[in-house]
Amino acid sequence: MIDLKALQKQVTHLEDDLRAVSGTGTTLEQLEQEWREAREAERTAAAYPAWLGERITQVAVAWVLGTVFVRFCEDNGLIEDPFIAGPGNRTAQARELQEKYYLEHPERDDRDWLTEAFNAMSVSPVAVGLFDRKHNPMWTILPTPFAVKALLDFWRATGADGEIVYDLTDETWNTRFLGDLYQGLSIAAQKTYALLQTPEFVEEFILKYTLKPAIEEFGLEPAPPYGHDDLPHRLRVIDPACGSGHFLLGAFRRILTEWKSRSGDTDKWTLISRTLESVHGVDKNPFAAAIARFRLMVAAMREGDVDRLSAKVDFPLNIAVGTRSSMARVPPASRASSSLAASTTPTPTAPKTSTPTSRTSTCFLSAPTTWSWRTRPTSR
Repeated sequence: MIDLKALQKQVTHLEDDLRAVSGTGTTLEQLEQEWREAREAERTAAAYPAWLGERITQVAVAWVLGTVFVRFCEDNGLIEDPFIAGPGNRTAQARELQEKYYLEHPERDDRDWLTEAFNAMSVSPVAVGLFDRKHNPMWTILPTPFAVKALLDFWRATGADGEIVYDLTDETWNTRFLGDLYQGLSIAAQKTYALLQTPEFVEEFILKYTLKPAIEEFGLEPAPPYGHDDLPHRLRVIDPACGSGHFLLGAFRRILTEWKSRSGDTDKWTLISRTLESVHGVDKNPFAAAIARFRLMVAAMREGDVDRLSAKVDFPLNIAVGTRSSMARVPPASRASSSLAASTTPTPTAPKTSTPTSRTSTCFLSAPTTWSWRTRPTSR
């Protein structure tokens, strides 16, 4: 798989490059303006140097993670042509395509080529959210072409046998290794966000004793949350600190299994979409949300027997970046779960009533000390 320490060095190299870029010209002006707006909106209390340091780390990690996503898709056939590397002759093929690109666009460079790789993934309406220019912090500071070249060279390194060092081919499309990257890719982010993976046995234990009884009591299609009659009738699972998505994938598998057992010959994509409508995640860490989104996308594609992003199958992924301060400012009546790139806030608690005529269930999943499932009245 991937040498985590070697990848950490790539993050550090990018941080050094981005630090130099962020201190000059229009990039400096734009960053200072964004910081001032964040201070005025009370989204941050940090001084500019601290805020900038965190942003630089976010951007560096985002570019490194972007290459991990591309490499996984290249090695497992989710995109047709290689852009970075691959086993066998795939690295040589990637170099040839890159040279052809430069002949057709002589004014462009390595950063443009890597951006083309991100664009190749974004042909999928689901994957496009991974590299969304409006909300992904990776576009707020652009690394130099020299830094991007070093990142490409890292992935193209070969061993004594002539094969690439980092081959991400996996017949089962297992993405759990991304959790290790989430936890350890940046030491600074690890300290800032207190990153720590949930062990698999803890995940299974919590799902068994929260999600399973919630399904048994409320079924898969209870009424929508109080005040949101426009939403579909679905059981809702919310992980308010979803990290790299272990709980979300576990919930996805369990709920999909329940739908399959109850729905006979219903089209598989109908069941997958219904299941995804039940799974919601939020994290304050942008690259954690990106990993969770990528993992859930891959899991849904595999369940639906879709082997290429170019198939353009669309399905809902309710994973968002959110902060405590942004949630606090949203009026209670307007709070509802939403998809990536939208304000994401908890489902509202309804006014107390002694005789509710119907109920919905929201299952909250997080650290072992905070799991619970709660019932909410939906009408008086």
